[in-house]
Amino acid sequence: MTDILIIKTSSLGDVVHQMPAIVDAVHACPQLRVTWLVEESFAPLVRLHPSVADIIPVATRRWRSQLGAGATWREIAKFRARLRERSFDKVIDTQGLIRSAIMARVARGERHGYDGRSIREPLAARFYDVRHAVGSNLHAVTRNRILTGLSLGYQSPHDVDYGLRPFMRTGGQPYAVLLHGTSRLSKTWRAEDWIETGRWLSANGLQTVLPWGTEAERLLSERLSGDIAGSRVQPRQTLDLTARMIGNAALVIGVDTGLMHLAAAYRVPLVGIYVSTDPGLTGPVGSGRMAVLGGKNGPPSAGQVIDAAERLLA
Repeated sequence: MTDILIIKTSSLGDVVHQMPAIVDAVHACPQLRVTWLVEESFAPLVRLHPSVADIIPVATRRWRSQLGAGATWREIAKFRARLRERSFDKVIDTQGLIRSAIMARVARGERHGYDGRSIREPLAARFYDVRHAVGSNLHAVTRNRILTGLSLGYQSPHDVDYGLRPFMRTGGQPYAVLLHGTSRLSKTWRAEDWIETGRWLSANGLQTVLPWGTEAERLLSERLSGDIAGSRVQPRQTLDLTARMIGNAALVIGVDTGLMHLAAAYRVPLVGIYVSTDPGLTGPVGSGRMAVLGGKNGPPSAGQVIDAAERLLA
């Protein structure tokens, strides 16, 4: 049995992008036992992965906002103790940040990570025992797979498999999920385009489902729902339940957000909308049917998105 620790704490898209590397590793090393160190809010998603034996949650986002509280420091001490309670054969930090490298240093085991030219924060490379060169111009999924493979001594296969088990299909009206929420205003698509797209979906027998994560996103979901007949605003829920909703959809249309990558992982027909960012390095990757539209030069029109959706549903 080879016992490894994977450090990929956040964000949602980064966590999803790590999953193919887990599948590669378990296929190459059948006796592997994988523990994943991840931000507490993403732990419900990681628990869905059948190849992950154990999870160590960390709460850096919450701790940063409560550093003056004694309870925070007691929690940090407990986290450190848990991280050191057993020794790993390999500790692999695919996050490549100073904070994740410090966690790797605290953990017990041979520490692997990107070298100084490959890593996002070069100072972090000093914390590793073994450093690997991985092209910085490669897609995030590819970088994770290469680093994990180099750390464990195998070469990744060509096919991308996220390893997530499909959900049992439920009855009821088929639906499409519109992922309009994103972390940056520059990535958002016009409300008018969402409404036009939602009305086309409704006219073609698909209910529109509108999830949200922030108060601003909730208000937009309610606005869009008011203009799209038969649509529904999805109540806020845990990440594992959101994954089920996405995994059972007939179609997902989304801007550059972590949930869009989850749709790719579940092989749900997907239209990815890029407004101001380059999909070449962080776009959706997978074996399902998908169309990626727009980019740094601007977003697609509603008509282009509808045409792509029609082709995927044909």
